Amino acid sequence: MTPKQQGFFFPAEWHQHRATWLSFPQSSDSWDYGGRLERIYPAYLQFIKAISESEKVCINATNEAHKALIISLLDKYEVDKNQIEIPIHPNNDSWCRDHGPAFLINTDTKQRMIVEWGYNAWGGKYPPFDDDDQIPVKIANYLKLPYVVPGIIMEGGSVEFNGKGSLLTSKSCLLNPNRNPDLNQDQIEGYLCDYYGVEQVLWVTEGIVGDDTDGHIDDTTRFVNEDTVLTVIEHDKSDDNYEPLKQNLKDLNKMRLLNGKQLNIKELPMPNAVYDSEIRLPASYANFLITNGSVIVPTYRCNKDEVALEIIQGCFPERKIVGIDATEIIWGLGSFHCLSQQEPIV
Repeated sequence: MTPKQQGFFFPAEWHQHRATWLSFPQSSDSWDYGGRLERIYPAYLQFIKAISESEKVCINATNEAHKALIISLLDKYEVDKNQIEIPIHPNNDSWCRDHGPAFLINTDTKQRMIVEWGYNAWGGKYPPFDDDDQIPVKIANYLKLPYVVPGIIMEGGSVEFNGKGSLLTSKSCLLNPNRNPDLNQDQIEGYLCDYYGVEQVLWVTEGIVGDDTDGHIDDTTRFVNEDTVLTVIEHDKSDDNYEPLKQNLKDLNKMRLLNGKQLNIKELPMPNAVYDSEIRLPASYANFLITNGSVIVPTYRCNKDEVALEIIQGCFPERKIVGIDATEIIWGLGSFHCLSQQEPIV
C-alpha cells in the first residue's frame, strides 16, 4: 500500500514541529571560493539561534571533527545547546530541504513515516552526492521511523503544500529530463499523490533567474494558509525575471483548489538583483522558513527588505518575523528554506 492508501500525508509547514533539520555547511561546491564558508557562519548561526527559540534543531554532522566545529560555533554565537541535536550523518552539502527526509504523518493512528526520494544534486550538477542521498535513511534510523522508497528523483524545494490535499510545483523543474526522463507529467503526478498523500497537483511554469535547481517553487510561490499563496513579482520590465514571474501569476490565477475556490494570491516583491563576480544569484524573499514561533526571512541589504517583511508579517500575525541578512548565504544559490527541513509532530 502507498503512504496515501495508509492515511499518511505531508503536512503544511505551519503544522507544529518537533524540530527542524539542517546539514551543517562544509567544504563543497557551494562554499569553496574566497573564504565563503567562514563568511556565512554569522548568518547561519543566527538562523540556528532563531529556530531554536521555538523548537529543536537537529544538525547533521559529517564526522566527529565537524561536530566539534559545530559545537564551538554554537558556543561562540551563544546558542542554547539544550535545543540542539547533532547526529553523525555523513553528507556532501548543506541543502537539507532537498536531500533531507520528507516526513509524513497519519493523524488517525498518530504515526509518522519518512519518504526516501532519490536525490541526484539537481540533475547531476554537483557530484558527489552519494552521502546526501542516504540522509533520509540515516534520519529514519536515528528516529526509529519506518521509511518508504518510491524509486524516483524528488527534492523538497520543488514542492509546496497547503496541508489540505493540494501540492504546488513547477514544470521547469519536475518535468526537466535531468530528473526523471522516463516519466511524463501524469506519471509524476501519480507519484506525488501516492507518496505525499495529496489529491491534486498544481503547476506553475517557471523559476527565477540564477536558480540552479531549474526552478524550485520555494523561490517563487509559498502557501501561507490552506487557500492563500504569496508569490514573487518583478515590476521592472527590463529585468529577466519579469516575464517568467508574470507567467506564474497567470498560472496561479487559473488554479482552483479541491473545494472549487480560486487561490487567494498575495504579491511579494523581488529584491533588487544580487550579483557576485558578475553572477546573478537567486535572491528571493519567498525562501523563508516557518517555525513554531517565527517566520525566518532572508534579506539582502535592499530597500525592499522592510516592505517584504511587512507583507509576510501580515500573512503570519501570530508569528514573529525574523529578517536575517542572507547576502553571503545566497552565494551558495539557496537560502533559509533550502537549508532546512521541518520534522512535524503528530
